[in-house]
Amino acid sequence: MTRGNAKGSAKVGAKTDAKTNVVRLLESRGIAHEAFTFSDSIHSAEGAAEAMGVPASEVYKTLVVLPERGRPLLVLVPGGHELDLRRLAAALGEKKLRMATQREAEALTGLQVGGISALALLNRGFRVCLDSSALRLEQLYISGGRRGLDVRLAVADLIRLTGARVVDAATRARGSEDD
Repeated sequence: MTRGNAKGSAKVGAKTDAKTNVVRLLESRGIAHEAFTFSDSIHSAEGAAEAMGVPASEVYKTLVVLPERGRPLLVLVPGGHELDLRRLAAALGEKKLRMATQREAEALTGLQVGGISALALLNRGFRVCLDSSALRLEQLYISGGRRGLDVRLAVADLIRLTGARVVDAATRARGSEDD
């Protein structure tokens, strides 16, 4: 369910009726959700969390990761955390992984960094991984498929929709504060 201003002029952190492919997907599947808007100049999970007034640990950023061979990965990790590529590689049985550059991420996904969403990229050939920290939450926030829009949905629904593999791959970022 979405609420708020359908024209996208909702206040920062406000619930909204903005329709992206992600919101349409959730509605068509009958998945309970809420959409929130904030300034599209915000490109980080931490910034989105601050704008929405929620803990950064509940806002998951989607990172594009490239293996030596095979399909790219979308890895969701909480704000205030960094992806540990070695731990992720070990969990997936991969020899070596690397982060995609901004240019590569945008070219591979067709979305701008800050708006990359695993839900917007269903059936596009990406493997999806979700950091195990999400299992401590009932709901989390992820990108709604464009900058300035996040959706809150149940962790179980995200896993079911994306087929995400749950992995222990995030570490607290240096200098980040506890929520």
